Amino acid sequence: MTTLTIYHQDNPGLMQVKTSDADDIREHLAGIGVRFERWQADADLPADADNDSILAAYQQEIDRLVEAEGYRSWDVVSLQPDHPQKDEFRRKFLDEHTHSEDEVRFFVRGQGLFFLHPNDSVYAVLCEKDDLISVPMNTPHWFDMGPNPDFCAIRLFNNPDGWVANFTGTTIAGRFPKLEN
Repeated sequence: MTTLTIYHQDNPGLMQVKTSDADDIREHLAGIGVRFERWQADADLPADADNDSILAAYQQEIDRLVEAEGYRSWDVVSLQPDHPQKDEFRRKFLDEHTHSEDEVRFFVRGQGLFFLHPNDSVYAVLCEKDDLISVPMNTPHWFDMGPNPDFCAIRLFNNPDGWVANFTGTTIAGRFPKLEN
């Protein structure tokens, strides 16, 4: 279940807000400039759908975002629990970082945990199937796919070459709970 938990940056043991209501999540995230939407595919997708089928099923929503935000490229990324580099990929994004463009992810299946740190609070957003999240450029954040990643997501980019993580050098991510899937 999609969940938003808000913590004070200095006290990860104390939840200030916890909700699974999509409207509440959207409202809280909008307050920090983060887009959150729920999408539904135009067609039922089999578990083994190929990338072209996935993109075709969500093309209307992709086109809407491209028109509104000027995204220039998009692709599909997926990771399975048996991937030989899953631990390396998980570690890659567990430290706080920013990007010089929006980080846009739509979850076709599975889940991932975004931690957003725009101020003195940390917003933990457990995204699942049908969730779209757009983290604005230069927003400090980190991402946890868990020790057994099993997700598929559509990514949209302003820069056709994709995005680069600019690490902040802080250790804040190590103080917050991890995704245990």
